[in-house]
Amino acid sequence: MPIVDIDHVQLAMPAGCENAARGFYGDLLGLAELAKPANLARRGGVWFQAGSRQLHLGVEADFRPAKKAHPAFLVHDLAELRQRLLANGHALQDDEPLAGYDRFYASDPFGNRLEFLEPKDGPGIATK
Repeated sequence: MPIVDIDHVQLAMPAGCENAARGFYGDLLGLAELAKPANLARRGGVWFQAGSRQLHLGVEADFRPAKKAHPAFLVHDLAELRQRLLANGHALQDDEPLAGYDRFYASDPFGNRLEFLEPKDGPGIATK
């Protein structure tokens, strides 16, 4: 029974912050919101589509942001995203080079670490 893919990644967020998640992940990053199943919607949180994968933000009572663990998002036009995040007051962090990619890190409104990267050979999305 081999693992064949990743369906979704979940990040935690504080209770009552769904609108902040929608503003950041939906409005700023451009991810489409997904309707949560009714039996899970009562727990709070919000889900988004990220390419062929999903990003779930779930409410955690004793919330602490992920400072090291992180999802990495492949991006078309990393420079434009960099400028959009900076214009909206988000601090960015560069890191050691990663062969074949340009990249940087940022945090979501809750302090979770996020990586954004683009293949250096252009805006095409590399799949591995």
